[in-house]
Amino acid sequence: MQLSRRRRRLALTSVAVGALAATGLTFASANQALAEEGCEVDYNVVSSWGGGFQANVVITADEPINGWEIKWNFPAGTTVSSAWNVGWTQSGTGFTGKDVGWNASIASGQSREVFGFIGSGSSTAPGTFTVNGDVCNGPSNPTTPPTSTTPTDGPTTGNPGGGDKVDNPYRGAQVYVNPQWSERAAAEPGGDAIADQPTGVWLDRTSAIYGNDSPTTGTMGLEDHLDEAVAQGADVIQIVIYNLPGRDCAALASNGELAAGEIDKYKNDYIDPIVEIQGQAKYADLKIVNVIEIDSLPNLVTNVTPRATATANCDTMKNNGNYIDGISYATHQLGSLPNTYNYIDAGHHGWIGWADTNPQYDNFNASAAMFGSLIGENGMTADDVHGFISNTANYSVLEEPYWAVNQNVGGQPINQNPNVKWVDWNDFNNEKDFTEAFRQELIENGFNDDIGMLIDTSRNGWGGDYRPTGPSTSTDPITFVDDSRIDQRFQKGNWCNQAGAGLGERPQADPEPWIDAYVWIKPPGESDGASEEIPNNEGKGFDEMCDPDYQGNIRNGNNPSGARDNMPLSGHWSSEQFAELLENAYPPVN
Repeated sequence: MQLSRRRRRLALTSVAVGALAATGLTFASANQALAEEGCEVDYNVVSSWGGGFQANVVITADEPINGWEIKWNFPAGTTVSSAWNVGWTQSGTGFTGKDVGWNASIASGQSREVFGFIGSGSSTAPGTFTVNGDVCNGPSNPTTPPTSTTPTDGPTTGNPGGGDKVDNPYRGAQVYVNPQWSERAAAEPGGDAIADQPTGVWLDRTSAIYGNDSPTTGTMGLEDHLDEAVAQGADVIQIVIYNLPGRDCAALASNGELAAGEIDKYKNDYIDPIVEIQGQAKYADLKIVNVIEIDSLPNLVTNVTPRATATANCDTMKNNGNYIDGISYATHQLGSLPNTYNYIDAGHHGWIGWADTNPQYDNFNASAAMFGSLIGENGMTADDVHGFISNTANYSVLEEPYWAVNQNVGGQPINQNPNVKWVDWNDFNNEKDFTEAFRQELIENGFNDDIGMLIDTSRNGWGGDYRPTGPSTSTDPITFVDDSRIDQRFQKGNWCNQAGAGLGERPQADPEPWIDAYVWIKPPGESDGASEEIPNNEGKGFDEMCDPDYQGNIRNGNNPSGARDNMPLSGHWSSEQFAELLENAYPPVN
């Protein structure tokens, strides 16, 4: 049995740079070493407990530093158990830390929080530090910081002291409204009715971290959004981590900027700066929900050799291991921060809802095992994962009220009838049942038993004139399902700009015991991909699944794509799609 989140001690997890205890439990020790040779070092103990402590290190430069190596000697018996944003070694009491590239530069007069660590033993500051061989002499006030303990059963809201995280970050929270999306929505006819809804902030390129003025992400970078969230008085902000090497290996519309082998660029140029920004002390009271790498890991089950649905790109990503490497690295680095909540993308029921004893047909159990294999990679632990998210940027319904997959029609259960192509032997027909069952399977594969699920409901309402109002009276199973189902796609694997879709449930916390929230991670009105090839410098290809005339492939059962016409590149705005989503919203938009 795993400990509940609110009972976990800081000692059980890595906690990142800039962690500040809150809600009345403040730990601070600024043992400053004064410079003799142009450097100052602040060795800040930000929390401590019986036998252990967390500290961060700040370097102030008189002259510019481009690459640093810091050394000191701990009190006897003190050791480092984990550290972040630093390459480090320890021999006896001697500690050596080196920059990791992106944090190498410190301007003249600048103070930079360069790394943090978890230590065991004495939290008394070392007497002497050197930076690049220059001595920064002993602390002006070498005191041992106060020792405090976190209550055994901490508060369920806020950001409790000692690094504990709340059970559900959405509960009672004001969630950040992206002003760029809100402005676009409000400018559309009727859009002001939903312009105040929270949506995800997508970091779909490295330049998006800093604000690249693209049609997809606009002028605001990550720090701009976090600052705006603080200004709004928001409790939660939702960030989409989405830039894997070889991204979206089974599709083309949202391929990314990084080639299949560029894992070092992903870690050093993309993830590490995000961690540094999210870890700044000014965001200590802001809960940051990270949705990690949608449309990735299940591909390594469903779209690889020897499956008939295999693609060469997915075979490449399975063989080079960079999806596993990148996601585990991102999850651990972000999970080490005290105010972050990581939810890994888990596909949806129409992708991995099939369980089977034959590995050739098992998506459900194999995908859960794939997620479980992340644990232990790059230092990632189960504690780095707060939960999983389904249906991200997709269209699968929350529930089908008028039929069940195991229902008997025509003398046979629907999900055992080979003629019912919509079901196709799937064990589920909705996201509620799928997420409840998949959560249990994830726990069986090593994740904590208090993980929560999110469901993206931004486009799964399927209202409008075609929405059924009751079950079909037909005794033909094919007709019964087609006349009874809410989801109006040609096939549940269709994912690109689905015609006839509508807004789903508005974002809300705790809709079901196992679901932390319904969320709008995909901002309504933003395209899934272009309907025809459009030259661009965003690395986004043309996928035939976005062509309304395309008649499908083996991955969607050779069904029509069901895509809207005249759609722009993925992430770009479509007024026409936004209007349709409003018109077909369910529950209706008032």
